[in-house]
Amino acid sequence: MADKKKKNLPPDAQEYQAFQKQREVKRPIFKNCIKAFLVGGFICFIGQIISTFYIHFFNFTEQTVGNPTVATLIFITMLLTGFGVYDRIGQFSGAGSAVPVTGFGNAVISSAIEHRTEGFVLGVGSNMLKLAGPVIVYGVFSAFVIALIKTILIKWGGL
Repeated sequence: MADKKKKNLPPDAQEYQAFQKQREVKRPIFKNCIKAFLVGGFICFIGQIISTFYIHFFNFTEQTVGNPTVATLIFITMLLTGFGVYDRIGQFSGAGSAVPVTGFGNAVISSAIEHRTEGFVLGVGSNMLKLAGPVIVYGVFSAFVIALIKTILIKWGGL
């Protein structure tokens, strides 16, 4: 809390802030960063294995293998979430499992599982899209803006 805000607090609140600071659990930041890095890197490693599998066995090229790889990673994440495995991975690694595309798949399917008792349309469908909708909208909008900038640079920049 900023010093200016601390001075405005009554003495009891200032004492409580000091007490709370003494009792606060120290988080192992370095250890958490290492775990997140290793798990996130392992997820990317699995994605690379899937890409290589698709290139060698299904004749994809390096330009076309991205979409099926992402779809496969999301499918695997949804299966692991349904069986409760991905939640344990997320508790262990924190952001390491949330940052890759697998975190998006986990968030979507978790909300669907959580609201399944409300029905398929009003429960699963509407709550699943509460997270997926904004992500998709911002992704499409960002892609549009980047494409527009690229088009302008190519047309008038001579690139």
